[in-house]
Amino acid sequence: MWYGIGNTGLPNPASAFVEVHSDATATVLAGCADIGQGAMTVMAQIVAEELGLNYEDVFVTVADTGVTPEGGATSASRQTYISGNACRLAAKMAKETILEVASEVLNVDKEKIIAKNRLVYDSENPENCIKYIDLMGELKKRGRLAVGSGAYNPNTTYLDPETMAGIPYEAYSYATAIVEVEVDTETGVVDVLRVVSSHDVGQAINRQMIEGQIHGGVMMGKGFALLEKAEVSNGRVTNLNFSKYLIDTMMDTPEIYPIIVEEPSLTGPFGAKGVGEPALIPVIPAIASAIEDAIGIRINKFPITQHDILEALNQK
Repeated sequence: MWYGIGNTGLPNPASAFVEVHSDATATVLAGCADIGQGAMTVMAQIVAEELGLNYEDVFVTVADTGVTPEGGATSASRQTYISGNACRLAAKMAKETILEVASEVLNVDKEKIIAKNRLVYDSENPENCIKYIDLMGELKKRGRLAVGSGAYNPNTTYLDPETMAGIPYEAYSYATAIVEVEVDTETGVVDVLRVVSSHDVGQAINRQMIEGQIHGGVMMGKGFALLEKAEVSNGRVTNLNFSKYLIDTMMDTPEIYPIIVEEPSLTGPFGAKGVGEPALIPVIPAIASAIEDAIGIRINKFPITQHDILEALNQK
């Protein structure tokens, strides 16, 4: 699988505000909506890394139209890449003021100063340093505020309506899924035994959350391929509850082996890309291919039911 990050050939910017306070904590305002994928955590990590603070020092407010700037939709696996870039750029702007004051205090060129682990120091002489909180006191004495804003819009172009030529995405994620199944040829039951799902995520910002995304994507793909079906009659869905619309449970979960491949993007925040939808996509055709390998028949409809398998075997 290869997957373009963001909207196809369309502008899809995001923005953010960052302020570093006198107690060496930071506030982030970002428009991205966290729908369970961990956007708040990732934005905090990106800002903390850029500023040289700890993750616990960064407080994030997202998706509040009363106070946060535009972040765009939480779709197309775009928020880590695009809002993450916006947050990093906002943090860089705030950091610029901090480094200017640090240069005065440490008597060192700004370009030689490193901010890390709540310390600000001379890269050539680490003993020449100042605690972050003390440096923020120096900003206060000078009447300086460490605030920043950032916006990011991927470098894309519209697609030619006739040839579809253009630059639809600035970055792509890549993935491979390998699935082992066991098919009961008497009942048509398919057991998914093991899934290996390998993803190029650029640079992993939070490995645990990426593995969680992969696990979730595997189970969504398994449901799509074998179980979940919306029944429609006269334009209305007739199986509106989980007694008729079946989904997998924990007991149906196969062995899942997530593999994280890091090939940093040239344009993502610290090299990161997206993994939300890519976690789902390759699992579905991999299950179909595994069933084909088991019974010698390719079934090109989803979900692949017991009836479909028995019918295909009978026709064979």
